[in-house]
Formats: sequence, structure tokens, C-alpha cells
Amino acid sequence: MSLEANVYPILLRVGDFTLYSYGVIVVLAIVVGGYVARRLLKHLGLDPGLAIELAGAAALGGFAGARLYWLAEHWREVRADVLHHAFAGAGFTWYGGLLGGVAAVIGVAIFRRVPLGIVANVMAPAVALGYGVGRIACQLAGDGTYGRPSDLPWAMSYPHGAVPTTIRVQPTPVYETLSMVVVFLILYRLARRPQPGWYVFSWFLVLSGVERFAVEFLRRNPVWVAGLTPPQWFALASVAIGAFVLLAMRVRHARLEAEPSHPAA
Repeated sequence: MSLEANVYPILLRVGDFTLYSYGVIVVLAIVVGGYVARRLLKHLGLDPGLAIELAGAAALGGFAGARLYWLAEHWREVRADVLHHAFAGAGFTWYGGLLGGVAAVIGVAIFRRVPLGIVANVMAPAVALGYGVGRIACQLAGDGTYGRPSDLPWAMSYPHGAVPTTIRVQPTPVYETLSMVVVFLILYRLARRPQPGWYVFSWFLVLSGVERFAVEFLRRNPVWVAGLTPPQWFALASVAIGAFVLLAMRVRHARLEAEPSHPAA
């Protein structure tokens, strides 16, 4: 039995106007992420209107970073016509988007004079859910981010995708959507409580890094160094940075707990 993915790269075409499923889902991911950020800001007693600015900055910075990273990663293929590929409809990389989005959000936080650590904690679950929703776009478009050939019962082919294949493969976009929804639920629960700055974001780095490292074993990215792909090395760096910050927070808290209290005279 062959399971064929229902893909819809194009949702609507009227004359010269074409509505792509990828763009629609990406916009939905931004809206969903902004909604989550708004709820958390309001819950923490901060200006919920800031969510619009943060979501917009994360989206613009994320798109720019994702595209620049992809161009650098595929430089040999695109250098003959960089301008065309820079504004093409496909070609984005998650970690480039994360770096670009973080840089843009930091800029907004500094401009609005909001503590960076608190903003990072609010944006962590929003980005996790936005990424999970965004992977639905990859599944609907059949854009080639699917995994390796597989004979698992749920493996599927993408004969009508933007990057078609008639071979049954691992539906890795589905895996990532499901796993990032779990990550979102964990982070959202953490973010609703008073937390030190960067605490929730550090857990985001750890959990999302573990997720990406694991799913890469099923994807088709080329090996880079020591049998691992470039995204896996970035995932390891993400986990290491997040774990280091969490450990530093724990050590600092233990030292504060160990300090003797001095009652007032």
C-alpha cells in the first residue's frame, strides 16, 4: 500500500495572481506566535501591544537571516544569479532564521527599553509554536524537506510536491510539527510563571536543539563533519549554550541560598 501525501503548493490561481500554501501557512505561523506572545505579556503585566512589534521583528529578521544563511550554504549553486535566488520563493534555513529573528527582537527590546531576558522568555514558546506551524507549510508544499526513503506504515510519497518524489519517505515535517507542539506546551507552562531572565529561552535552545539533532538522522542533508550534518552541529551548539546558561543560573541560585543571612540590628 502506497501512502501519498496530499500536497497543495498552490491554493489559488486567478489570472497572474498565485496564492501559495507556503506563504499562507507562514503568515499563520507569525499570527499564532504573536498571539502567544500577547497572552504571555498580558499575563506578566507587560504591554500586550508589544507583541505586534516583536512578532513583526521576529518575522522580518527571521526571513532575512534564513535566506542569507541559505544563500551562503548554497553559494556554489546561486552565485551565478544571487539577486534572483535572494528573492525567490524557496530556500530558507531554520538556524539562520533563528539568529536573524533573535537579533531583530533584541533590537526592538532595546528600543522599547524592555528587559531582554523577559522578552526572550516570552518569545521562546511563541517561536516554538510558530516553527511547528511553519513546518505544516513544508508538508503542504512538498518542498523537499521530507526525509529519507522508508518502508514504515506512515511513510509517504510526494509526487505532486514542489520537489516531487514517488518514493515513500519519512514525513519529517510532520514529525517536527508534532514534536515542536510538545516543546511549546512545556515552554508555555514555564513562561506563565515568574522566571529569571533567559530561563525559558535557554530551555528553548535545549529542547529545540535536541529535536532538530534527532530529526536530522532521518533527513537528507549532506554530512559535514564527523558524520553529522550542519544543522546537527548548530543543534549541538544550541543545546550547549542553553545548558550552560541553565547551569550557571542553578550555581548562582545555590550560592545565594548558601550565603548566611544577616538579621537587622
